[in-house]
Amino acid sequence: MASVHAIPSLEQEYEFTGESKRRLLIGIGAGVALVAIGAFLLASGVGEHSHEVVQGQGHSTGHEGEHGYKWTTRLWANLWLNGVYFTGISVIGMFFISYNYLAQAGWSSVFKRIPEAMPAFLPVTAVVILVTFFVAGHDLFHWTHEGLYDPKSEDYDPIIAGKHGFLNTPFYIGRLIFYFVAWYGLWRLLRNFSLREDLEGGTEYYDKSIKFGVVFLVVFAVTSSTSAWDFVMSIDSHWFSTMFGWYTLASWHVAGLAVMTLTVVTLRERGYLQAVNENHLHDLGKFMFAFSIFWTYVWFAQFMLIYYANLPEETIYYRERFSGYGGIYKAPFFITLFLNFVFPFLVLMTRDAKRVTNILKIACWGIIVGHYFDFYTNIMPGTVGEHGGFGPIEFGMILIFACGFMWSMSAQLAKANLYPKNHPMIEEAIHHDI
Repeated sequence: MASVHAIPSLEQEYEFTGESKRRLLIGIGAGVALVAIGAFLLASGVGEHSHEVVQGQGHSTGHEGEHGYKWTTRLWANLWLNGVYFTGISVIGMFFISYNYLAQAGWSSVFKRIPEAMPAFLPVTAVVILVTFFVAGHDLFHWTHEGLYDPKSEDYDPIIAGKHGFLNTPFYIGRLIFYFVAWYGLWRLLRNFSLREDLEGGTEYYDKSIKFGVVFLVVFAVTSSTSAWDFVMSIDSHWFSTMFGWYTLASWHVAGLAVMTLTVVTLRERGYLQAVNENHLHDLGKFMFAFSIFWTYVWFAQFMLIYYANLPEETIYYRERFSGYGGIYKAPFFITLFLNFVFPFLVLMTRDAKRVTNILKIACWGIIVGHYFDFYTNIMPGTVGEHGGFGPIEFGMILIFACGFMWSMSAQLAKANLYPKNHPMIEEAIHHDI
């Protein structure tokens, strides 16, 4: 391992080997097989839950009875869940490099290619989310049913009708398209600046990166919240939380940091990125620790305000997850709390823990799994209700998306030098010492 004060070679290419591609293809194939098995079992009625649902417990029970539950809804809900989760992880790569540009931080430039590669997966999740909405929007989103807005209809819902200016299909689709075009387009700009900087040197492209990084941060300051409302909160269309945008951003952010850190550690163990030293790992560990605490703060504040202010119309969101649908979401709910707060708090508390790669990897995996459960408990009760669970479809979808994301990242990493060798602060990063 290179010492803190040595200057390693900045010429290093990542090789996306045929063996790696084969393993990822096997993973995707196994995922497809699991989804097919799960779909067959659900279509055959195997593994279905049958629970008495408390009357009034969420909109999902009402439209389920009215329109009838279809087993395919669970398939589409899993597509939506993974699409949203991996969209967040992908865009956080852009978020990370943008606020590092704004802060003119030098320490992270030595592994900048990792977060820089993450947003390449956004077109895939964009297609998944748009196709899912077009095909199964009526099954997943109660607000898409026209009768809710017609006072003459027996389905008329004055609360949802009051939100019609925001929750209407044309405006909704327009927002979805804008999110992905804006995020991906700005990433392409910063990515091209970074690659041109490798070829030409100088500070011209660094200065441009700061400017467009700031543009992204301004755009993301708004769209991180509105996308959270659209992707997740609109599923429970009666319920709302003024803190939900921050809550979702915190979840995306710490999951993205965990993926980033896990990738850095893994590459370093395989002989790449030897300029990354224990001090870089320490700072990445501090980021994960800090934002795990921040996620917990927002989670608890959202819960506490509803409880303390005694808002019975808002408590339904938590009742569904605590005791609704026969209690099938109670375990995921508390697993979320454990993996996203208790576990990283205890594991990453000490200085030494942040410098040991095996401990960092354990913490990363805990956070990645924990925040999947976070989105699971946010999305599934309102989409499939009592028909939720963990089976071949869930595991298969995770495998497909995870392998697809790794393929996308690996392909991007192989397209450029692993070090941004002409970054003006790369030497500072090599000598990073805390």
